[in-house]
Amino acid sequence: MSADYSFVVLHAFPPPELERAWRCFLGGGELPSHYCAPEFFREPFWGGKAPFAILALDRGNVVGVATGIREGPEIQCGQPSRPQLLVETSDRTAPVNALTQGLLTEAGRAQVLSVYSWDPLEALRSCGFRLRPMEGNVMLDLTLGTELLFKRLDKKRRNNIRFAVKNGLEVFEASTRDDVMAYYQIFCAWRHSSRKKIVAAETSLEMFEKLQILKANRRLFLARHSGKIIAGISFRFFPGGLMEYAANVSRDQALCLKPNDLLVWKAIEWGCSEGIRRFSLGGAHRFLREFGGIVAPIYRYRLDRTWLRRYDLRESMSDWGREWLRKMPGPVEQKVRRVLGKS
Repeated sequence: MSADYSFVVLHAFPPPELERAWRCFLGGGELPSHYCAPEFFREPFWGGKAPFAILALDRGNVVGVATGIREGPEIQCGQPSRPQLLVETSDRTAPVNALTQGLLTEAGRAQVLSVYSWDPLEALRSCGFRLRPMEGNVMLDLTLGTELLFKRLDKKRRNNIRFAVKNGLEVFEASTRDDVMAYYQIFCAWRHSSRKKIVAAETSLEMFEKLQILKANRRLFLARHSGKIIAGISFRFFPGGLMEYAANVSRDQALCLKPNDLLVWKAIEWGCSEGIRRFSLGGAHRFLREFGGIVAPIYRYRLDRTWLRRYDLRESMSDWGREWLRKMPGPVEQKVRRVLGKS
């Protein structure tokens, strides 16, 4: 690490001088996100998870940031669909080295350290972190404007949006406790839907109410039909920077009205009107790809300190199993998948 570079580890909202330096860095960045901002510490999700932030400093100026949580023996800086590391200098080596040293200091004896990034980070690999490319996220360039973005939508998405509007769907921003209550009821019904397996963690009504207060970095839009709320979308954002699709739930019986298509489009329109630069859709499955944009790569770096590197070993075995299945004749593969419950 260069003599001019250092790091500081925070476990709470920063003092005023450091907050100003942090915000100055974000203000000059290309894609600052909410979870890379000081407001990360005001999120209600982190109860019992020991949130932290690492700031890389160059003679007192913030030049990089990574945020994360500690859960038992694990340290996580982000998720497969949500990097929480930002370095904006053209030469990333020294800032990333400083962030890496800060992360190792914070980790102490933690057994597993995972870091997600939009960019390759050679400094982490040189410290023993194992690289694994993720699927990535569909990323929309909102600076193109709504007219061009609408033209770039898949024909099916454009037709669904028009269909939703024609059939009387109204999208509005949640502003009252009753709005949040309605969204929560849809969320609970969505979790118990037989349509698909829901892996999202349980969230309480109290949590939703706390999130609704964070207007500086979050929004909740709801879709209403014939006076009844039928779906909702929530997203995080950093003003002038990156907007991130956080959650989308809907009533099964209302899917024929195409509320999700319209909700995503209204979020895009809102981002454009607010001067947001990019919109990360939080995944890359077909529904999201049909909103246009590119698939931005995401990289996971993991340091497995467990005995026999159990996490890496388990993942390697899983990769081998999937590859073995793919090499089987089609009918045989389908039978094996049914037996294993992977169909």
